[in-house]
Amino acid sequence: MASKPTLLAPEALQSFLSQHTEWKHEGGMIRRTFEAPTFLAGIAFVEQVAQAAEKADHHPDIDIRWRKVTLALVTHDAGGLTARDTALATEADRLFTEATRAR
Repeated sequence: MASKPTLLAPEALQSFLSQHTEWKHEGGMIRRTFEAPTFLAGIAFVEQVAQAAEKADHHPDIDIRWRKVTLALVTHDAGGLTARDTALATEADRLFTEATRAR
């Protein structure tokens, strides 16, 4: 059986948030809303995040409202935030930057 992931130290969370200012710590999760140029671009971004999440075996809560996509991350089996959350958040940032730069 795999060991339970280690929770992020408060300093590590603050470091992540200071480097990724669009992400907010709310309700025990890290959360960010991305605004795509079109509805279909938002859906394409969700597909990319879904592929990355599946590969990492770590799945965010995803809320889609027209062109706005909100991701919320927490490691449920650890009972809080772990490096898995910040890694997927960083990957989502990269995917969004790449997708919007291509347009």
